[in-house]
Amino acid sequence: MQQYIDRPYQPKYKIRLFEFLLTFSVWVGLTWSLEPFSLFFGILVALVGVLLLWDLFPPNMALLFTPKRILALLLYAPYFIYCVIHANLDVAYRVLHPDMPIKPGIVKVKTTLKTDLAKTFLANSITLTPGTLTVDIDGEYLYIHWIYVISEDMDKATKIIVSRFEYFLRRIFE
Repeated sequence: MQQYIDRPYQPKYKIRLFEFLLTFSVWVGLTWSLEPFSLFFGILVALVGVLLLWDLFPPNMALLFTPKRILALLLYAPYFIYCVIHANLDVAYRVLHPDMPIKPGIVKVKTTLKTDLAKTFLANSITLTPGTLTVDIDGEYLYIHWIYVISEDMDKATKIIVSRFEYFLRRIFE
């Protein structure tokens, strides 16, 4: 979060308003309804959520939402969905195969991402992809449980697991 410290100060009410609007937008996107009751309940949930969880949002979160970063996020979403579908098919193959070809293990990979938020998104992206699970983050290293260890070499494992997500996450968060 170091990159946000030197940014100009924004009044708290503007930050809270942005967080409220973002939360309410997510509500409308998830419910996909513009009925008055749904909108009222969404406003209530967004308001309570922002008031109760205000300290969980990163400082100056509104600065994350520049057109360039939003475009990178919009490009990352379909790529991430593709990776999840591909990994699901791979895991299904391994489970349904009579010999169950698995070679589980924990590999150490290295990330070039600098901010904690970017590393968190990377770890979550890896964990949400079937067949991999982020076990620990230690500085620039991540420990990943992999259903089929292709390579124990850190550089090769990093290229296979991490680099496919880092390209987008660097453009979104750094």
